[in-house]
Amino acid sequence: MKKLFLSCEHAGNKVPANLRPLFKGADEVLATHRGWDIGALRLFKALVPLADHSAFETMSRLCIEMNRSIDNPELFSTYSKVANNEQKAFMLNLYHAYRSHFTTAVKDSIGAGHSVFHISVHSFTPVLNGDVRHVDIGLLYDPACALEHSFCSKWKQELEREFLDLKVRMNEPYKGTDDGFTTALRQEFHGRHSRHASAGHGNYAGIEIEVNQHFAPLGVMDKKIIEGIKVALENALARA
Repeated sequence: MKKLFLSCEHAGNKVPANLRPLFKGADEVLATHRGWDIGALRLFKALVPLADHSAFETMSRLCIEMNRSIDNPELFSTYSKVANNEQKAFMLNLYHAYRSHFTTAVKDSIGAGHSVFHISVHSFTPVLNGDVRHVDIGLLYDPACALEHSFCSKWKQELEREFLDLKVRMNEPYKGTDDGFTTALRQEFHGRHSRHASAGHGNYAGIEIEVNQHFAPLGVMDKKIIEGIKVALENALARA
């Protein structure tokens, strides 16, 4: 049986009270794409009724990067790198709790004989470092994973049915194999050195959806875009 898992690692730009001294004068930065994935939470919440399990994090990515591995140099931002030991321990506890709870839920579902389709919901800035991204919706996956490739192909078809005039791209504006939560879970469940490889191989698909933030000009994702993505996802799951 198919199970849909949803996550949203950059759902908000909140800074906990004990970390606020690190972010003096940073309100403007926190409000930009650097502080959170603008519009992603509204899309995530709209998709939750389709899901069997979901999790999201509203603490700003500038505190700790929930979508990066523990050894990634971008785990802490320029603001949080100077945190004291107590503050870093606080952030790391939240990081490990978020990822371990979700990973355990995936493990339990696969152990019960289900196939897990994990959709990690993100949005991206239309212009980065002066470069315009000519993508409206991106589906990020590992081309070496047959389950992910097959599902993304179906989801892309359904999205293009819903949005005849939008640019839906595979592995744009980022590569699906870049460091991220889905990448870590792939290694956990069907990597060659995974503890759960025999149980999880072929039963976990980790996909990131990236939606252009030009659909959220006031910080709120466009309702038509959300509804179209939801319909397309539901249809793709029915075909998977």
